[in-house]
Formats: sequence, structure tokens, C-alpha cells
Amino acid sequence: MQTLFILNDAPYGNERSYNALRLAKALGKRDGESVRLFLMGDAVACAKAGQKVPDGYYNAGDMVRMVGGDVGLCGTCLDARGIKADDLVEGARRSTLAELAAWTAEADKVLIF
Repeated sequence: MQTLFILNDAPYGNERSYNALRLAKALGKRDGESVRLFLMGDAVACAKAGQKVPDGYYNAGDMVRMVGGDVGLCGTCLDARGIKADDLVEGARRSTLAELAAWTAEADKVLIF
């Protein structure tokens, strides 16, 4: 089963992206499940490397790396926020709306947060 997660919200401020990343990680561990993650809008900041958070607080960048599978980020959204490809955590990469459309067409399920 192929599940596509589309995240729109910033990594901190509310817990929508946090909960999506937790679910994506848990689903990806199940036999027969494959997860793809697409970050757009303010969610592209979830994949920014070098995030400093208080002790005991989750780190969205670490969570993105732990999801596994394909992780694409909206290139237009990255540009609008001044985030470059070398600012991203390992495994996350610049992507396009065309790739998101292809992933959506290929997915068995699409979850939007």
C-alpha cells in the first residue's frame, strides 16, 4: 500500500505537521506499507537542517529523516522562504508540483495535514 502525506503547516506553532510525521513514521514501519512525504508552504521548514530546539522537545528535521521513503519539497515554496537545497536534512530534496501530481496519481491513499 502506497500512502502519500502532504504537509502544509510550519513545524512549530501547532502540532499538525508533528502529528503527520509521527503517523508517517509509524505507517512506514508496517509490512507492505510505503510512505512518501511532500512538504509545501510553511511545511518546507520541517526539513531544514540544524534546527535547535529545547531539551525534550521534538525536532521536526530529525523526524523527517526518520520517516524514510521519498521526501519531496515544493521548490517554489523553498525559494519563497530562502531555503536552499544544501539547507535540507539528509534524504529530503527539492521537488516540483508535477512530481506531486504523479505521486498523487500513484498513491493508494493521500493524507493532507
